Amino acid sequence: MRGRGVGIFATYLYCTKTPGRRTILSGLFTQSSPAMRYTDIAVIGAGLAGVSCARQLAAAGRQVTVFDKSKGMGGRMATRRGDGFSVDHGAQYFTAQQPDFHAEIHAWQTAGLCAPWQARLVQHRPTGPVDGYPEHRYVATPGMSSLCRALAAALPVQLNHRLTALQRQADGWQLSFADQPSWRARQVLLAAPAPQATALLDAAPALRALAAGVEMEACWAVMLHAQAPLEIGFDAAWVEHGPLRWLARNSSKPGRSGAESWLLHATPAWSAAHIDAPADEVAGLLHAAFAELVDSAVDARNRSAHRWLYAQAAQPLDIGSAYQAELGLGLCGDWCLGTRVEDAWRSGRHLAEQALAAA
Repeated sequence: MRGRGVGIFATYLYCTKTPGRRTILSGLFTQSSPAMRYTDIAVIGAGLAGVSCARQLAAAGRQVTVFDKSKGMGGRMATRRGDGFSVDHGAQYFTAQQPDFHAEIHAWQTAGLCAPWQARLVQHRPTGPVDGYPEHRYVATPGMSSLCRALAAALPVQLNHRLTALQRQADGWQLSFADQPSWRARQVLLAAPAPQATALLDAAPALRALAAGVEMEACWAVMLHAQAPLEIGFDAAWVEHGPLRWLARNSSKPGRSGAESWLLHATPAWSAAHIDAPADEVAGLLHAAFAELVDSAVDARNRSAHRWLYAQAAQPLDIGSAYQAELGLGLCGDWCLGTRVEDAWRSGRHLAEQALAAA
């Protein structure tokens, strides 16, 4: 998974003050009561594609609810936190190619949601490291997962809701969730990796065939909490040989605090070959590969591994998004456009535009 591609938050609380009293309000991110089981538009997935789609729909005055199977927001823009350290273990950074995303990044910067990452980045070739390609790279602050959380602050979000089935009804859709009450919606917009979307699309053969044709590559990610700073002359590297594809000193990113931490991403081929390996074994193998690559002892207080089964599309589509107005059903995600964070954002907005135009 490349940092410029995309490829999770506790209950959000806020306070209001009245004279002599401080009231704690919650609910934007809490589970719904049985009386709140209808929404006009259900967006499935609280990554950047889903959040950007939902924000545009809400801005147009539509009633929209975002659902996500995880306990937090961000999808593959993910941050793992531990005792005294944190690591972005999914998307690493983002860049902008199109003017509209440049403008969006500027707005995020102004709001304090992201900052430039002035990393010492190299291309690590078999002959050694050389300077990496210069780009304007940005990261969300204080972690990659914080961006979607902030962008969705005004949206109703239902976490821990894993969608298991969609049933077509005369006036829309019934949504069945694992261990949660069912919901009804007039429209359903799926902002999920293609294989996960495919499993839900039996009632829409054309959309199912589209999503089923997209192969997603896996990526093992290893997080290291270092004993001491590594003196190796760079903060991040695209690796052109061996099992590693990317490595980054997460603590070099703006807004991060705590001890030195490193993130290692394996290549798609290595990840596929070790797809069912135990996480502890993967962590040990990639830790050793990192130490060999930098020719230095890499002592870690702790380490862990996470398997991204659907990290990015091997051959992304170039459609923006897909929408069937007669069904009130649509698809979006980075895989509809490419592998970048920007592609996820643009795809979500593209789907919202299609849904609004069809209304």
